[in-house]
Amino acid sequence: MSRVVWAAWRLGIAAARGPAGRPLSQAATGGAEGAGAEGGGGGGSGSREAVERLVRAHPVVVFMKGSPAQPLCGFSNAVVQILRLHGVEDYNAHDVLQDPDLRQGIKDYSNWPTIPQVYLNGEFVGGCDILLQMHQNGDLVEELKKLGIRSALLDAEKDKDKK
Repeated sequence: MSRVVWAAWRLGIAAARGPAGRPLSQAATGGAEGAGAEGGGGGGSGSREAVERLVRAHPVVVFMKGSPAQPLCGFSNAVVQILRLHGVEDYNAHDVLQDPDLRQGIKDYSNWPTIPQVYLNGEFVGGCDILLQMHQNGDLVEELKKLGIRSALLDAEKDKDKK
């Protein structure tokens, strides 16, 4: 069983499949899909300055392959699903497949070789494996709380306790 399939199974995620068998997500995005449309000076979309602006533009930022509505790799899909489980729908997602400069620039910026990459309040958190670990051990609930985001899992536990 692959890591992504195992992660989805462990989280209880039944990923829907769209055309061509690509996984679909119901998560929304609060921001730009194409990060390459940088205006003015400060370098190209992959420059340190441009990446810094993207990372700090929103409390939750995800650099991924594809979009939240249609992730193009299993790891990106898993990140979208984890955020969805916590009720995080307002986040900026940037499709690195649309911009090779951004794809390399984010790797250089974080000194992390893989995509997806998740940033909370401008700080690099990690990729799929780190987010999954944070979800499993409860750290993600705490980090979201620091951002003023109440995890939907807390409400689900409260509803479960009432029964």
